[in-house]
Amino acid sequence: MNSGDSDAPVMVLGSRGMVGSAIVRALEAAGQQAIEAHRGVVDLTDRNAVHVFFAEHKPAQVYVAAARVGGIVANRDHPVDFLLDNLRMQNNALEAAHACGVDRLLFLGSSCIYPKLAGQPMAEDSLLTGALEPTNEPYAIAKIAGIKLCESYNRQYGTDFRSLMPTNLYGPGDNFNLEGSHVIPALMRKCHEAKLAGAAAVSVWGSGNPRREFLHVDDLAKACVHMMELPREAYWATVPQRESHINIGTGQDVTIRELAELIASVVGFTGALEFDASQPDGTPRKLLDVSRASALGWQAATQLEDGLATTYAWFLENQSSVRS
Repeated sequence: MNSGDSDAPVMVLGSRGMVGSAIVRALEAAGQQAIEAHRGVVDLTDRNAVHVFFAEHKPAQVYVAAARVGGIVANRDHPVDFLLDNLRMQNNALEAAHACGVDRLLFLGSSCIYPKLAGQPMAEDSLLTGALEPTNEPYAIAKIAGIKLCESYNRQYGTDFRSLMPTNLYGPGDNFNLEGSHVIPALMRKCHEAKLAGAAAVSVWGSGNPRREFLHVDDLAKACVHMMELPREAYWATVPQRESHINIGTGQDVTIRELAELIASVVGFTGALEFDASQPDGTPRKLLDVSRASALGWQAATQLEDGLATTYAWFLENQSSVRS
């Protein structure tokens, strides 16, 4: 599908999740109507159901945004689910896409694919050069398998399957469940509830010293549409086939302590932040090298404090419906 061809069918897998719904919004802003694929219409872990769904809709482009995701607690407690569910969904999606002749596919992974002690910032070629962070290893292995499956289809069948590796995401539609959420929604909800209760302090997992990079989900969605619409020749001239993935991030990071202070300020919580060093810190630093994305004409636009403010506003407006 060429850029601007709004009539060719575009499918978004995981269209009701935070990332998928943001991609749908970005496509609509570009004048494209998405075929939405979510649990209400197709079980992406069911191979036959996925093949039937693809054969029925015959998409020209597919965004693979469906995934089982969660924070440290969820990954620690459900490693089998994170490995198997993600493998099943992405395997089924790529196999069905190839079977029905999809013109172009975009697979979404995560920056956790890189080694725990990878050089900073992490370039795409650091993949598989060291041990992974143990707390999310099953999820990371599934995403690495997805990248390699894209590369393998391209090599064996000449397909145009692309992969983006976003950094830590946040924004509208995030999961605010304290048992399964990532750091931004978890801290935002804890600070909000502490403010309402007049609590003196909020507990923050870990030492506060690790550094993390955060990308607003709408910035990622715009990156997805931008990278999908790049002509085949232009994309692959920059991205070597053996490293089919591109890092998507801001190129800037903050400590967890700085993040917590920003969130407390945005929420209006004036109590103390108590860091619990008995809890795991995870990877010491995760900053992406985004030079490849920059060379292809994309960069993030949302400043962290502004993004946190709009995310908190969304949370306040949607408390009755957010996953809690």
